[in-house]
Amino acid sequence: MIVGEQKPITEIIEIIAPYKQLLILGCGTCVKTCFAGGEDEVATLASMIRLAFKKDSKEIKIAEQTVERQCENEFIQEAAQNIAKNDAILSLACGAGVQAIAKRFPKVPVLPGINTTFIGIQEQHGIFTEECQGCGNCGLATFGAICPITRCSKKLLNGPCGGSQNGKCEVNANIECAWQLIIDRLTQLGQLSNLRTYIPPKNWRTSISGGPRKLIREDHII
Repeated sequence: MIVGEQKPITEIIEIIAPYKQLLILGCGTCVKTCFAGGEDEVATLASMIRLAFKKDSKEIKIAEQTVERQCENEFIQEAAQNIAKNDAILSLACGAGVQAIAKRFPKVPVLPGINTTFIGIQEQHGIFTEECQGCGNCGLATFGAICPITRCSKKLLNGPCGGSQNGKCEVNANIECAWQLIIDRLTQLGQLSNLRTYIPPKNWRTSISGGPRKLIREDHII
Protein backbone atom coordinates (compact mmCIF):
# COMPACT_ATOMS: atom_id res chain seq x y z
CA MET A 1 0.00 0.00 0.00
CA ILE A 2 1.00 3.65 -0.34
CA VAL A 3 2.23 5.05 2.97
CA GLY A 4 2.11 8.71 3.91
CA GLU A 5 2.23 10.97 6.93
CA GLN A 6 0.31 14.13 7.67
CA LYS A 7 2.15 17.37 7.12
CA PRO A 8 3.01 19.46 10.21
CA ILE A 9 0.07 21.58 11.32
CA THR A 10 2.15 24.75 10.92
CA GLU A 11 2.72 23.97 7.25
CA ILE A 12 -0.93 23.14 6.70
CA ILE A 13 -2.04 26.40 8.34
CA GLU A 14 0.32 28.30 6.07
CA ILE A 15 -0.95 26.78 2.80
CA ILE A 16 -4.65 27.16 3.68
CA ALA A 17 -4.30 30.72 5.00
CA PRO A 18 -5.67 32.48 1.87
CA TYR A 19 -8.99 30.59 1.96
CA LYS A 20 -12.18 31.21 3.92
CA GLN A 21 -14.08 28.02 3.08
CA LEU A 22 -12.18 24.76 3.06
CA LEU A 23 -13.09 21.17 2.35
CA ILE A 24 -10.88 18.64 4.10
CA LEU A 25 -11.18 15.57 1.91
CA GLY A 26 -10.02 12.26 3.31
CA CYS A 27 -9.18 9.05 1.48
CA GLY A 28 -10.50 5.80 2.91
CA THR A 29 -7.96 3.27 1.65
CA CYS A 30 -4.14 3.42 1.93
CA VAL A 31 -3.71 6.58 3.99
CA LYS A 32 -6.53 5.54 6.29
CA THR A 33 -4.65 2.33 7.08
CA CYS A 34 -1.51 4.28 8.00
CA PHE A 35 -3.52 6.74 10.13
CA ALA A 36 -2.85 9.78 7.94
CA GLY A 37 -6.01 10.52 5.99
CA GLY A 38 -9.14 8.61 7.01
CA GLU A 39 -12.31 9.89 8.69
CA ASP A 40 -10.70 10.15 12.13
CA GLU A 41 -7.74 12.12 10.80
CA VAL A 42 -10.04 14.46 8.86
CA ALA A 43 -12.04 15.21 12.02
CA THR A 44 -8.95 15.69 14.19
CA LEU A 45 -7.26 17.98 11.65
CA ALA A 46 -10.43 20.04 11.21
CA SER A 47 -10.57 20.65 14.98
CA MET A 48 -6.89 21.62 15.08
CA ILE A 49 -7.34 24.11 12.23
CA ARG A 50 -10.43 25.67 13.82
CA LEU A 51 -8.57 26.12 17.11
CA ALA A 52 -5.53 27.59 15.39
CA PHE A 53 -7.63 30.10 13.44
CA LYS A 54 -9.67 31.01 16.52
CA LYS A 55 -6.49 31.63 18.48
CA ASP A 56 -5.36 34.09 15.80
CA SER A 57 -8.84 35.66 15.62
CA LYS A 58 -9.32 34.48 12.05
CA GLU A 59 -12.39 32.92 10.52
CA ILE A 60 -12.63 29.81 8.42
CA LYS A 61 -15.48 27.49 7.51
CA ILE A 62 -14.49 23.84 7.23
CA ALA A 63 -16.41 21.01 5.62
CA GLU A 64 -15.34 17.40 6.13
CA GLN A 65 -15.73 14.40 3.85
CA THR A 66 -13.97 11.12 3.16
CA VAL A 67 -14.30 9.13 -0.05
CA GLU A 68 -13.19 5.55 -0.61
CA ARG A 69 -10.37 6.46 -3.02
CA GLN A 70 -9.36 9.86 -4.34
CA CYS A 71 -7.49 8.31 -7.26
CA GLU A 72 -10.65 7.06 -9.02
CA ASN A 73 -13.25 9.25 -10.72
CA GLU A 74 -16.07 7.00 -9.54
CA PHE A 75 -15.36 7.97 -5.93
CA ILE A 76 -14.22 11.54 -6.66
CA GLN A 77 -17.68 12.31 -7.99
CA GLU A 78 -19.14 11.68 -4.53
CA ALA A 79 -17.39 14.83 -3.33
CA ALA A 80 -18.47 17.06 -6.22
CA GLN A 81 -21.17 18.94 -4.30
CA ASN A 82 -18.92 19.70 -1.35
CA ILE A 83 -16.08 20.73 -3.64
CA ALA A 84 -18.35 23.21 -5.44
CA LYS A 85 -19.28 24.90 -2.15
CA ASN A 86 -15.73 25.61 -0.98
CA ASP A 87 -12.81 27.83 -1.95
CA ALA A 88 -10.19 25.10 -1.78
CA ILE A 89 -9.66 21.43 -1.02
CA LEU A 90 -7.18 20.14 1.54
CA SER A 91 -6.60 16.60 0.32
CA LEU A 92 -5.51 13.95 2.81
CA ALA A 93 -4.57 11.52 0.03
CA CYS A 94 -1.32 10.45 -1.58
CA GLY A 95 0.17 12.57 -4.36
CA ALA A 96 -1.77 10.59 -6.96
CA GLY A 97 -5.05 11.38 -5.21
CA VAL A 98 -4.23 15.09 -4.98
CA GLN A 99 -3.49 15.23 -8.71
CA ALA A 100 -6.57 13.20 -9.62
CA ILE A 101 -8.79 15.68 -7.76
CA ALA A 102 -7.01 18.60 -9.44
CA LYS A 103 -7.60 17.09 -12.89
CA ARG A 104 -11.27 16.51 -12.15
CA PHE A 105 -11.80 20.05 -10.76
CA PRO A 106 -9.33 22.30 -12.62
CA LYS A 107 -10.75 25.59 -11.25
CA VAL A 108 -10.47 24.64 -7.56
CA PRO A 109 -7.15 24.86 -5.65
CA VAL A 110 -6.19 21.41 -4.33
CA LEU A 111 -3.70 21.46 -1.47
CA PRO A 112 -1.75 18.45 -0.15
CA GLY A 113 -2.17 17.68 3.53
CA ILE A 114 0.02 14.58 3.41
CA ASN A 115 3.61 13.81 2.51
CA THR A 116 3.59 10.61 0.45
CA THR A 117 6.54 8.55 1.63
CA PHE A 118 6.71 5.06 0.10
CA ILE A 119 5.05 1.82 -1.01
CA GLY A 120 5.19 -0.52 1.94
CA ILE A 121 3.56 -2.95 4.30
CA GLN A 122 2.27 -2.79 7.84
CA GLU A 123 4.72 -4.72 10.01
CA GLN A 124 2.54 -4.30 13.07
CA HIS A 125 0.01 -1.78 14.32
CA GLY A 126 1.50 1.66 13.74
CA ILE A 127 4.73 0.45 12.08
CA PHE A 128 5.13 0.60 8.29
CA THR A 129 8.18 -0.34 6.25
CA GLU A 130 9.16 0.44 2.66
CA GLU A 131 9.23 -2.65 0.46
CA CYS A 132 8.89 -1.45 -3.15
CA GLN A 133 10.01 1.53 -5.24
CA GLY A 134 7.87 0.71 -8.27
CA CYS A 135 10.91 0.45 -10.54
CA GLY A 136 8.88 -1.14 -13.34
CA ASN A 137 10.99 -4.28 -13.81
CA CYS A 138 10.50 -6.62 -10.88
CA GLY A 139 13.29 -9.08 -10.10
CA LEU A 140 11.91 -10.56 -6.89
CA ALA A 141 11.94 -14.09 -8.35
CA THR A 142 15.74 -13.98 -8.38
CA PHE A 143 16.14 -12.54 -4.90
CA GLY A 144 13.76 -14.71 -2.92
CA ALA A 145 11.02 -12.06 -2.88
CA ILE A 146 13.27 -9.56 -1.06
CA CYS A 147 13.97 -6.41 -3.08
CA PRO A 148 17.60 -5.21 -3.04
CA ILE A 149 16.63 -2.04 -4.91
CA THR A 150 14.45 -0.94 -2.00
CA ARG A 151 15.90 -2.69 1.00
CA CYS A 152 19.65 -2.50 0.35
CA SER A 153 20.90 0.97 1.27
CA LYS A 154 23.35 0.80 -1.65
CA LYS A 155 20.92 -0.86 -4.09
CA LEU A 156 23.44 -3.62 -4.81
CA LEU A 157 22.34 -6.34 -7.23
CA ASN A 158 25.22 -8.81 -6.96
CA GLY A 159 25.71 -9.65 -3.34
CA PRO A 160 26.52 -7.80 -0.12
CA CYS A 161 29.03 -4.97 0.15
CA GLY A 162 30.99 -6.68 2.90
CA GLY A 163 30.44 -3.91 5.41
CA SER A 164 27.48 -5.34 7.29
CA GLN A 165 27.94 -6.82 10.75
CA ASN A 166 25.75 -9.26 12.63
CA GLY A 167 23.12 -9.01 9.93
CA LYS A 168 22.84 -5.22 10.23
CA CYS A 169 23.43 -2.63 7.50
CA GLU A 170 26.73 -0.73 7.36
CA VAL A 171 24.91 2.50 6.48
CA ASN A 172 22.33 2.25 9.27
CA ALA A 173 22.75 -0.21 12.10
CA ASN A 174 19.00 -0.14 12.75
CA ILE A 175 18.31 -1.70 9.34
CA GLU A 176 18.68 -5.38 8.59
CA CYS A 177 21.18 -6.13 5.83
CA ALA A 178 19.02 -6.85 2.77
CA TRP A 179 21.60 -9.21 1.35
CA GLN A 180 21.76 -11.20 4.55
CA LEU A 181 17.99 -11.57 4.32
CA ILE A 182 18.22 -12.56 0.64
CA ILE A 183 20.92 -15.18 1.26
CA ASP A 184 19.09 -16.63 4.27
CA ARG A 185 15.83 -16.79 2.33
CA LEU A 186 17.36 -18.40 -0.77
CA THR A 187 19.23 -20.89 1.40
CA GLN A 188 15.97 -21.86 3.08
CA LEU A 189 14.32 -22.29 -0.33
CA GLY A 190 17.23 -24.25 -1.77
CA GLN A 191 17.68 -21.55 -4.43
CA LEU A 192 21.03 -20.04 -3.50
CA SER A 193 22.23 -20.89 -7.02
CA ASN A 194 20.13 -17.91 -8.19
CA LEU A 195 23.04 -15.72 -7.14
CA ARG A 196 25.61 -17.44 -9.37
CA THR A 197 24.41 -15.50 -12.39
CA TYR A 198 25.70 -11.94 -12.79
CA ILE A 199 22.94 -9.35 -12.68
CA PRO A 200 23.67 -6.45 -15.08
CA PRO A 201 23.32 -2.84 -13.92
CA LYS A 202 19.75 -1.78 -13.32
CA ASN A 203 17.91 -0.40 -16.34
CA TRP A 204 16.18 2.60 -14.82
CA ARG A 205 14.29 3.48 -18.01
CA THR A 206 11.31 1.50 -16.68
CA SER A 207 11.22 3.68 -13.57
CA ILE A 208 10.38 7.32 -13.00
CA SER A 209 13.82 8.17 -14.45
CA GLY A 210 12.18 7.94 -17.87
CA GLY A 211 9.37 10.35 -17.01
CA PRO A 212 5.82 9.61 -15.82
CA ARG A 213 4.64 6.11 -16.65
CA LYS A 214 1.33 4.88 -17.97
CA LEU A 215 -0.23 1.42 -17.85
CA ILE A 216 -2.64 0.56 -20.67
CA ARG A 217 -4.77 -2.58 -20.45
CA GLU A 218 -6.52 -2.67 -23.81
CA ASP A 219 -8.55 -5.71 -22.71
CA HIS A 220 -10.20 -3.51 -20.06
CA ILE A 221 -10.80 -0.37 -22.10
CA ILE A 222 -14.46 0.26 -22.83
